[in-house]
Amino acid sequence: MAAILARKLGMTQRFADDGRVERVTARAELGHLRKANASAHRVLAEFRDEAGELRVGQTVTVDVFEAGDHVKVSGRAKGKGFQGTIKRHNFKRGPASHGSHNIRAPGSIGASATPSRVVKGMRGAGRMGGGRMTQRGLTVVEVMADRNVMLVRGAVPGPRGGTVEVSSDAR
Repeated sequence: MAAILARKLGMTQRFADDGRVERVTARAELGHLRKANASAHRVLAEFRDEAGELRVGQTVTVDVFEAGDHVKVSGRAKGKGFQGTIKRHNFKRGPASHGSHNIRAPGSIGASATPSRVVKGMRGAGRMGGGRMTQRGLTVVEVMADRNVMLVRGAVPGPRGGTVEVSSDAR
């Protein structure tokens, strides 16, 4: 199983050989960015399936992947801040006319006299996003070994410049 820590460079598009437009995400291996005078970040990650294959101090580059490989990418998703129920849980809004005051309000959330409280797990407003997310089934489109950059078809979690874990996806 191949795996590396990488930095998300951003999304772009490229034209396939048959003329189709592919949306791809570019990422570079972390060691390569440090050589290019980028700020160094300390990242601790464990790839359990790699035990015995790697030695301390060994450099891992994007060469471990090749075009057509299926990978999964894990990272911290972008945080959206405090959001209401319509955006966070896809609630429907209330009527906007005839004096209604619950246009974007969630409505009643409590039960009757029994149990006389709000039941745990009730979907409501709150912080959205910002958790760890894994996107599976992505395909490596191109590996540029000379620049230590790889292109992956599709979107991956996290902001530009964020650290992600790229590992082969056993499908």
